[in-house]
Amino acid sequence: MSENRPGPPAGPRRDPGEPALELLVHGVGGTTPQEMLGDPRTVRITGDDTAGIHRRTDDADAEDRLGRYSGGLTADLSADPGAEPAADRARRRPIPEAYCWSNLTSGNSARALWLLLLPFMVANLAHWMRPAAPARHLGQRIYDVLVRLVALSLTVLLTAAACEVALDLAAWQCAGSERCARGKSWLGPLAGGWWSAPGRRLVLAALVPTALTGLLWWLSHRTWSAYESASPPPRPPGPARPLPGGERPALSLPGFWYGRRLVSRLRAAHTAAGLLTVATALLAATVAHDRRPGGAAVPEALGWALSAAVAAGWAATVLVAVRKGRTESEPDERIDRWASKILPGAALGVLALTAVYAAWERPGWSSSAQLPGTGVFAWLALLQGALTAAIAATAYVLHRAAPPGSCAGRCAMGGMGGAAVALLACALGGVLTGGVAQRVADWLDKDGTPGVAGGAIAGPPVLLSWQAAVIPVLLLVVVAFALGAAVRAERTRRRLTPRVVDSYEGERRELESRSRQIARAVAWARLTDSAPVLIASVTVTTVLLGAGALAGAARTGLPPGPAAASWPGPLPALAETVQALGSWLMGAMVVVLVAMGRRAYRDAAARRTIGILWDVGTFWPRAAHPFAPPCYAERAVPDLTWRMCTWTARTGGRLVISGHSQGSVLAAAAVWQLDPDTRGRVALLTYGSPLERLYGRWFPACFGPGPLRALSEEVDCWRNLWRLTDPIGGPVMVAQDDGPDVDRGPLKDPLHYGRTPEHPLPAPVLGHGDYQADPAFDAERAQLLDRLDRLAAGREAPCVPAQPERG
Repeated sequence: MSENRPGPPAGPRRDPGEPALELLVHGVGGTTPQEMLGDPRTVRITGDDTAGIHRRTDDADAEDRLGRYSGGLTADLSADPGAEPAADRARRRPIPEAYCWSNLTSGNSARALWLLLLPFMVANLAHWMRPAAPARHLGQRIYDVLVRLVALSLTVLLTAAACEVALDLAAWQCAGSERCARGKSWLGPLAGGWWSAPGRRLVLAALVPTALTGLLWWLSHRTWSAYESASPPPRPPGPARPLPGGERPALSLPGFWYGRRLVSRLRAAHTAAGLLTVATALLAATVAHDRRPGGAAVPEALGWALSAAVAAGWAATVLVAVRKGRTESEPDERIDRWASKILPGAALGVLALTAVYAAWERPGWSSSAQLPGTGVFAWLALLQGALTAAIAATAYVLHRAAPPGSCAGRCAMGGMGGAAVALLACALGGVLTGGVAQRVADWLDKDGTPGVAGGAIAGPPVLLSWQAAVIPVLLLVVVAFALGAAVRAERTRRRLTPRVVDSYEGERRELESRSRQIARAVAWARLTDSAPVLIASVTVTTVLLGAGALAGAARTGLPPGPAAASWPGPLPALAETVQALGSWLMGAMVVVLVAMGRRAYRDAAARRTIGILWDVGTFWPRAAHPFAPPCYAERAVPDLTWRMCTWTARTGGRLVISGHSQGSVLAAAAVWQLDPDTRGRVALLTYGSPLERLYGRWFPACFGPGPLRALSEEVDCWRNLWRLTDPIGGPVMVAQDDGPDVDRGPLKDPLHYGRTPEHPLPAPVLGHGDYQADPAFDAERAQLLDRLDRLAAGREAPCVPAQPERG
């Protein structure tokens, strides 16, 4: 390996009787310990019900019975490791144990409600998609601030949507309309008595968005304690392989997986933003009444004073949200008391004073039309558009400033992935908020159409109706892309079918149906690489349609149907159709998200299908949005690091950490966190890994060619197995200076083409699963352990790959 690699661990040489451990880390799908270890009898040796280390019952005390795992070898090979026969080395097997982390992302089906916070998670992803420019580049700081502002706008959007439903539609419009309130007993307190005054109705309804903000704060705080408060093991200072430019890989920094200070500060800022949004909604309605000509002087003066207090609160909130970034060089235990404690409390105090002001007696005040201040949705859309455009410009600058080879032509969308994802987060937020508002308005006005003449209520803001109308068009773009992808896959299948049999030595008779089956699996697996084109198409369509919806709402002030009434031909009917269809689709999306989430949490097959996207989203720390679903890696990576450090220190043994799918990403992240001495006793085996195919393309700053190459040079030996039929995993594309590539593959899938005397039944196409069924898995694992043996004995040896079987 590289000349600068740390040497073997100091201390006495180990003999082959010392233990070897294989630490298995599963991927998506909620694999059980019994499935991972191939034994129905397992025992948890450390951890809890959320995540833990499991072994077979017979292996619980394996370190005390090493003869069973060393093949009966007793020879001292410290003097000459090469004296051990190859057959004996192959016969030795490591102690298997499984790290099960599936309950971090699955379990109770109530967790499916996290999907309603999908825009927050997507915005958080945009932070980590930044190009691989040097960390000290000013553009990195600007990019970070812009993404956090987008995240803050999404919190405001969600709270404003809750205000729209509770304050505008229910308290202001429906409770103020005798026709709408008729037959709705739950509106009784708002429709009559002391609470029937418009300001008091608004104050009572404001409890809904205030409670929502409190719930988000509680969830963020609770999930931090349960998922992300695991501290990394103490680590002696040691060299880390630098990237071009002299920087250390971000995932190797001790504080990367412990961002308590930033999350606490962002939680306070977003909580304050939610409370101030409610205060602003209350203030907009009451101030509009008090500032009318002839209004009382005292309420008007109080309105001005509260407006100044709310403006000051907004300024402080934005300042806290953007002031500092993540501290990754060391775990940061400090808490910013002013930001974390005083800011939310002050915002709550301003909201309470605003509520008292709104409940003040105002004779002759009545509610009509829409609540003043609903134009905020248009301003939010403009702000989010401007922020995402600034993110795109900053990403372009950063992409051009990245060191040569940091992308190698593999970065998704030329470094613009973060800007596209930020825009999609805003679009998702608009769809979800608009869908809820539209459905609630339809439910309240059952006998009419909200916003249309003759309806009982004025309905939600016109912009939400225009946004609903563009949804069917956007879905048509997605369907067209899917059909085009299916056509391309079929063409690829036809081109590959005649060549399938040639990849199996000794097969002389082609089976057309078998060749089609294998070629189809390869063709459909390649569609994963089309994701950047899909995201780019949806992004461009969203920009055009969103701008058209904003312009249409601003110019006409009417929903699409009435606005198109004077258009020629079938256009009015088409506008009415897309408006109605879009309204239902926006509402249905909320239901579909929850239903998909519940099914994924209950059904392992569904979890494997959609789980990879969710696991990618929740893998990253909450660096932009504190109300995003919790980061499971901030629990899983320290767990794995602690296990490797303590086991190697206690036993002096050697360890192979073996990760499949998303588990390979966790394994690589954990190895990055090891000190050099421990890393010298650990080998890395990945299979079905999305490290380069997914993470390297979309997250180049953390998993691009530079960081992956640095990891390969720090680990004594790393091998990666992949198949052409795997839609998720692929090669990591890392070449070693003085050894073979990290990748071994593509592996044959299926293992056998036709029926043979040894294999009379057809072998299945395994795709993304069952890598351990391939003989290459055991062979590569044995080679990794042999490499660690040679290093421990003081003899430097190249990482020689296992020879593939012939025939």
